[in-house]
Amino acid sequence: MIEVFLPDGSSRQLPEGATGLDLANSIGRRLAQDAVAVRINEQLSDIYLELPNQAQIEIVTRTQPDGVELLRHDAAHVMAQAVKELYPETQVTIGPVIENGFYYDFAREESFTPDDLERIEGRMRELVKEDISIQREVWERDAAITFFEEQGETYKAQIIRDLPEDEVISLYRQGEFIDLCRGPHLPSTGRLGQGFKLMKLAGAYWRGKSENAMLQRIYGTAWSNEKELNGYLHQLEEAERRDHRRLGREMGLFHFQDEALGSVFWHPKGWTLYRICEQYMRRRLEKAGYVEVKTPQLVDRLLWEKSGHWEKFREHMFIAEVDEGGKGHSEDQRSLALKPMNCPGHVQIFRQGIKSYRDLPLRLAEFGSCHRYEPHGALHGLMRVRAFTQDDAHIFCTESQIEGETKAFIELLSTIYQDFGFESFHVKFSDRPEVRAGSDEIWDRAESALLAATKAAGQDYTLNPGEGAFYGPKLEFVLRDAIGRDWQCGTLQVDFVLPERLDASYVAEDGQRYQPVMLHRAILGSFERFLGILVEQFAGRFPLWLAPTQAVLATIVTEANDYALDLQNQLLAAGLRAEVDLRNEKISYKVREHSLQKVPVLLALGRREAEEKTVTVRRLGSKEQQTLLFEDFLVQLQAEATPPALR
Repeated sequence: MIEVFLPDGSSRQLPEGATGLDLANSIGRRLAQDAVAVRINEQLSDIYLELPNQAQIEIVTRTQPDGVELLRHDAAHVMAQAVKELYPETQVTIGPVIENGFYYDFAREESFTPDDLERIEGRMRELVKEDISIQREVWERDAAITFFEEQGETYKAQIIRDLPEDEVISLYRQGEFIDLCRGPHLPSTGRLGQGFKLMKLAGAYWRGKSENAMLQRIYGTAWSNEKELNGYLHQLEEAERRDHRRLGREMGLFHFQDEALGSVFWHPKGWTLYRICEQYMRRRLEKAGYVEVKTPQLVDRLLWEKSGHWEKFREHMFIAEVDEGGKGHSEDQRSLALKPMNCPGHVQIFRQGIKSYRDLPLRLAEFGSCHRYEPHGALHGLMRVRAFTQDDAHIFCTESQIEGETKAFIELLSTIYQDFGFESFHVKFSDRPEVRAGSDEIWDRAESALLAATKAAGQDYTLNPGEGAFYGPKLEFVLRDAIGRDWQCGTLQVDFVLPERLDASYVAEDGQRYQPVMLHRAILGSFERFLGILVEQFAGRFPLWLAPTQAVLATIVTEANDYALDLQNQLLAAGLRAEVDLRNEKISYKVREHSLQKVPVLLALGRREAEEKTVTVRRLGSKEQQTLLFEDFLVQLQAEATPPALR
C-alpha cells in the first residue's frame, strides 16, 4: 500500500501501482470523469502514471487553468496527427499552447487552404470520438533521432540534437502517431472533448528567424467544453463588431497612413472626443491636488544615460543626430532623443530651487507626448502606436507618505473608471524583474512599502512575478470591458532609484538632505489606447457626455430650416455639441445615416414642430419617439450631457 496526501490535508491509502486516475475514482466518479492530469509534489504529471508513496497529490480537472492549458496542448497534438494522416508528406515541428488556444507549425511545399482546415478539424473530431490511448515513452537520444530521420521528420530530429545532453527524451504514442513532447498529456484523445475549433492560417519562420525556412502555422482554440467555446467565439464576433479601427473609419474619428506609421490623424469628431477626455482628466487632477507641467520633446542623451533609460530602452527610442556648430566638428555633435517617457523631465522640474519637506507630497502631472519605436508588425490601430500621449504624473513624497498617496490614487482611479463606464477592475502586483536598477536592499524597501500601502488601501491583488519596472515594483490596474476582455491601463510604481540617479533631494525637518520617493502613476495609460478601448467598450455608442456630436437637428421640410438653425444656436450657446442636417432627403434616410454615425439624439423638425416650438426626439437604438417643448428638452439634455466631474 502507498499513502498520499490531498490538498485538504487528508490522506488516502492506495494499492501499489495506483495511478492518479485510480485516486480520482476512489474519491468520486464525477471527479474521475473531469480529471485530466495530476500534480505530484507541485509537478504536473500524466494521470495514468504510478503514484509515489508519501507524496502531495492534487487531481487537476479540465475546468482548472492548468487543465484547460493541457486540453490546448493535446488539441495541438491531435491536430498534428490529423495533418499527418491527411497529408503524409508534411513535417511537424512545434505546437505550443498560447493564450486562448494553440498552434502547430508545419513544413509543407503546398500551401494549406481554408478547405484543408475544415478537413483537418473534421478528422480531429473523429480522432476524439475514437478515444485513442495516449502513452508516454522514454527513448534513448540516438534512437529517437534515428526514428524521426527515418520518418522524414528532420525538424524533430534537430530539436532533439539541440536539447541538453542530460535531457530526458520523452515521446508520446497516440495510435500510429508518435510525437516528441515533454508532457504531460491526457490519457486518451477522448478526454479532449469537442470544445475546439481551428481558426486561421499564417506563415512563420522556423525558430522565429527570417534566415530560416518559412513554415505554415495553423491556429486553433480549445476550451473545457462546447459552451465555453461558443462563448469565446461569440466574444470574437462581438470584438469584430466593435473593432475600433472599423468604427473609427465609419464614424469619421481618425485614420492612419503609411507616411506616418504608428501616428494618429485625428479628425474633427475624433479630436473632440480626445479633448473631452483630456478636459475631464484635467478637472479631476486639479481637484486631487496635482499641478500640471510640460516638458521638452527632444532631450540630450546625457540625461537618458544618467536616468538609465539609454542602456535599458535605447532600441525603443527615436534618435536625432545634430551638428550644433554646423561645421562637422566632433565636439559639436549631439545625440538627442524624442522622449519615450516623462519621468526624467519631471525630476528636472523638481530639482529647480530648494525643496522642503513642507513641499511634499508634490504631484506633477503632464499630458506628455511620447514616442517609442514599435516594430511595424506590432502596430495595431490606437492600441499600439509609436506616438502617444500619457496621462502621466509623478508624486514626490517621503517614505511615510507612500501609504496615504497610494490610497488616494486608488480612490481617484476607481471613480474615474466608473465615470467612463467600467464597473470593475483588478490589480496585479509586479515585483522585481531579472534586469533592474538598484540594490536588493532598495527593492526590498520598495516592495514592502507598496505591498503595505496596497493592503492599507483595502485593495485585493494577484502576484505578477518579475514584471516590475526596471527601477521599482508596480501595481497594474486591469479593466474588464463590456464583452469580458481585460485591458491593463493604470499603473502605480514606487521608485527609490531615479531620484538618486538624477540627484533629486529635499531638506527634511532635521536640516539634512534626503532623496524623495518617486511614485510614477497613470490612470488611462495613454489617451490613444484608452480611446480605442472606449470605442470598443461602447461599440461607438458613447454616453451623451462623451459623444463627439450629441444631437443632430434634421429637417423634414425646407420650411423648418430656419427653426433648425435657431435651435442649433441655442444648443451651442448652452454648451452642447449640435449639428443640423438641412439636406433635401427623406427623414428616414437621415435617421438611418445618423444612426450609423452613432449620434445619441436626433431631433426631427417639420412644420408642426416649427409652429409649436417643439422637437420630436428619437434616441439612438430606440424606435420610440417623443415630442417635447424645446425649452423642456434643453433643460433635460443639459443635465444629461454634463460631464461627471461637473455634476
